[in-house]
Amino acid sequence: MFGIFGSPDAAGMTYYGLHSMQHRGQEGCGIVTADDSGRLCCIKGEGLVHEVFDESRISRLKGSMAIGHVRYATTGAGVIENVQPFMFRHGTGDFALAHNGNLVNYAQLRSRLESTGSLFQTSSDSEILAHLIKKVPDRRKQPRIYSLIEALQQIEGAFAFLVMTSNRIYACRDSNGLRPLSLGLLQNGGYVVASETCVFDVIGATFLRDVEPGEIVTIDRHGLRSNFFCEKCRHAMCAMEYVYFSRPDSDIEGRNVHSYRKESGKLLFDEAPADADIVVGVPDSSLSAAMGYAEASGLPYEMGLIKSKYVGRTFIAPSQELRDKGVRMKLSAVKSVVKDKRVVLIDDSIVRGTTSMRIVRMLREAGASQVHVRIASAPLRFPCFYGVDIKSREELISAHHPVEEVRAMIGADSLCFLSEDGMKAAGCLSDLCLACFDGKYPTALHGANNKIIKRSLCAEL
Repeated sequence: MFGIFGSPDAAGMTYYGLHSMQHRGQEGCGIVTADDSGRLCCIKGEGLVHEVFDESRISRLKGSMAIGHVRYATTGAGVIENVQPFMFRHGTGDFALAHNGNLVNYAQLRSRLESTGSLFQTSSDSEILAHLIKKVPDRRKQPRIYSLIEALQQIEGAFAFLVMTSNRIYACRDSNGLRPLSLGLLQNGGYVVASETCVFDVIGATFLRDVEPGEIVTIDRHGLRSNFFCEKCRHAMCAMEYVYFSRPDSDIEGRNVHSYRKESGKLLFDEAPADADIVVGVPDSSLSAAMGYAEASGLPYEMGLIKSKYVGRTFIAPSQELRDKGVRMKLSAVKSVVKDKRVVLIDDSIVRGTTSMRIVRMLREAGASQVHVRIASAPLRFPCFYGVDIKSREELISAHHPVEEVRAMIGADSLCFLSEDGMKAAGCLSDLCLACFDGKYPTALHGANNKIIKRSLCAEL
């Protein structure tokens, strides 16, 4: 998710920003701009950023202000209607919005709004904010910020929102800070806001600060202004941002992702050493942890697996069939490196077990004498309701099998995971969201008939 204010080439800068965050979503993308007259224009499509946009399309997006989005579907079908940003025409003023995260009370809010006449155009939970903004009473008599505050107070879950009107951008973050959102300064004095700080280097911006949990930052010709829509806020960043989602050159709340992963690898060796010859990381998100494990162990770090540049990330592919094909297409073992070697294989996580099983088999077929798997995170045992595509415990191999059974299922000689304490220690983080690991959810969860489920599912699941 990306926003820019005060750039003569807002659409072009947004294109480069989205391209830098392509790893966060591969199903679709879009850009909305506002021209000098305040008219909003939207172009979006299914596919990768370079497939949807070319020079002719970018040239049609006029103005010095824009927001953009790459789609990774967790709620709503993977169809063009659900590709963001969403744009809305309204008598009180047109606006657009983009969203990173997942709203846990979406179904209840949608049912309530539909009962009062709202007509939804998508099946995405992100659209709910637009309807809530326009349902606030007396909206013509007060600044839009108050409508936005009241709307945000009604939604629960993980979210970073960008809302763009004809003359400003609002950057909003949930009260638990589950999803990252950062502000940057352009050389010409304009502003950018993005889900990852790696974008700033690409477009020549300087990091200013993170949007705080529970904060709304208003960006317009007056500069930056801050409001908070809640009183109780905390920093409980989603652990998977550090473990998997974010690029290693991004900083999340002052902590570099590569440094976090490398430290997790060092701690992983302290907790689970292996009698081996070489350390091999699974490209790309596990390479930093593999470097850390190798450094701590004194074992050589080797490039035993090669990734094709032209195949997407298998975990965020939209179906199991595509994930299976992706594993076969994207990785190959380097036989001359792994043959007759005892290999420590470092990976960031085990979700369904399919990828791990295929990689272990691949290394054995390439001649590895032993494969010891080390995972730089704790076992995933619980579904995520905040924007990671893990909808049920049934798809999580560690939710139903102890470590030794998982080891046998993936065909490894040994298997160990980093502890939850180790995950926190890697970034000196005391308040990290580990819900998909420990079942302790930072928000209430809503079930059928608007029934609120307990925050901790550890004892019940």
